[in-house]
Amino acid sequence: MAAAAASSKMILQPPVRSGREASVRTPVALFRSSPPLFSRNQASIKHSTRQFVGLKAAGQYFSSNFSRGDSYKLLEASVKTSQRKTLSKLTCSPGQARIVAYKVAVLGAAGGIGQPLSLLLKMSPLLSNLNLYDIANVKGVVADLGHCNTPAQKETTQAKGKAVLDWDFLLNKAVSGFTGPAELADSLKGVDLIIIPAGVPRKPGMTRDDLFNINAGIVKDLVEVAADTAPNALINVISNPVNSTVPIAAEILKQKGVYNPRKLFGVTTLDVVRANTFVAKQKNLRLIDVDVPVIGGHAGITILPLLSKARPAIEFSTQEIEELTVRIQNAGTEVVEAKAGAGSATLSMAYAGARFAESCIRALDGDPDVYECSYVQSELTELPFFASRLKLGKEGIEAFVHGDLNNLTEYEQKALEALKPELKASIQKGIEFVNRESAPLAV
Repeated sequence: MAAAAASSKMILQPPVRSGREASVRTPVALFRSSPPLFSRNQASIKHSTRQFVGLKAAGQYFSSNFSRGDSYKLLEASVKTSQRKTLSKLTCSPGQARIVAYKVAVLGAAGGIGQPLSLLLKMSPLLSNLNLYDIANVKGVVADLGHCNTPAQKETTQAKGKAVLDWDFLLNKAVSGFTGPAELADSLKGVDLIIIPAGVPRKPGMTRDDLFNINAGIVKDLVEVAADTAPNALINVISNPVNSTVPIAAEILKQKGVYNPRKLFGVTTLDVVRANTFVAKQKNLRLIDVDVPVIGGHAGITILPLLSKARPAIEFSTQEIEELTVRIQNAGTEVVEAKAGAGSATLSMAYAGARFAESCIRALDGDPDVYECSYVQSELTELPFFASRLKLGKEGIEAFVHGDLNNLTEYEQKALEALKPELKASIQKGIEFVNRESAPLAV
């Protein structure tokens, strides 16, 4: 049924905006005004997170970011003292209270990506519970985050099986630590979103494929437990090589009988973030106005920025196209070499991972205008997995933006054909890893 569901997904053309909106980055969740998160009409509470814009730039409509000041002032100012008593007594049917009660698990939270990613997530008003898992040092991360001046460690109460909205809870996040395989299942109970940055980082001279033997086993072990404990959660895979680890996760979920291709994502947002940054700098544009879709995969030549589809429409010389494309493809190596063995692209990856997580949560909450690029099971090409722009919804992938692959330039078309053999080999490598690990030992 999962495969059938995948094939029936809608195909979208890129959204077309008019007037002033056309010059602002699209497609993104653009908010035309900034009403309070909670209005006087309690019925509007269900969709309140649509008014929040966090890590993803949204043009002139909102300048705030993940910050204690802007986000929480907006919350507090919008709920008068007289309303708080009413809110605290309000019971919600399943799903309705999820606007501020999304639970997220970070697997690999004590690592170079996991720590800054956890900090960004803790600052978000879109989630209530943050479960941090790693094989060691998690207690220190939880203690450190606990010193941040965002209230924490308060749980929801229950009334006859229903969640009760509590004013204090709206501003609080419970941050919990889980250490080692024995506690992994507990870290995943009841979560809506699982983020996997676990694994070893790249070092000078290493490619993403060099990471395969270690990280493949880590992802396999984590997804096996996730399949048993949180089969309905969205899964965001950050662990490299993403071109192979996402197929590994898919095969494990299939073996467990819980695979839903709409809910498994390879996080390629960093490629988009880099493309937007480099293009904005090259063309002296405001970063918040730039949006460049990136397709293919998440390593080397499989990363293909579609500069011809950039918004706003930008003219590039042949030399600029070649130089920008190569720089975007090799940006990870640029950071590894700059850090001279002291690490890889941890901070920018944490930012990109938090941005994609935020988009997932907004989509789960019912925001109808959430678009991101991601590496997923796809029918846009002959490859079983492919990164492209997606429309996200309450059940994960809602539609593919098919128009991005139409009318490519000659350079982009050649690059697309050139990446396919390498990406196909990486996908097959992941599938074969699972099959080999699952094969019974010869007697």
